[in-house]
Amino acid sequence: MQLIQMSVSNSSFAAALQQQLERHGDWVVVRVDQPDLSLDGVIIVDDGVLEKIVSGLPHPERVVLISRNQSGLLTRAWEAGIISVVFESDSPETALLAVLAAGLRVPMPPAIPSA
Repeated sequence: MQLIQMSVSNSSFAAALQQQLERHGDWVVVRVDQPDLSLDGVIIVDDGVLEKIVSGLPHPERVVLISRNQSGLLTRAWEAGIISVVFESDSPETALLAVLAAGLRVPMPPAIPSA
């Protein structure tokens, strides 16, 4: 099971996305005020949270940003290394696809060689 931390202020969007995630995957979805960047897994944030975590973001490829379509916000996300951006006006199904893609980019622990 893979951990997904979700910090999205739009509660109806977050609930709909959580439903999609739980229906279509084997994840533990945890809604948090502030994601713990030291934990493995996918992190879903909105613009407000991004402003707090953008500096020193480890593994930005695992972050999915739910954003307003504003060039300044998108520029900051790009500069932070975030490659998965979904707009607030997009459907939770579209966000699900972005989370699936980010999940594939989460660094996996090295395999233990068999004896």
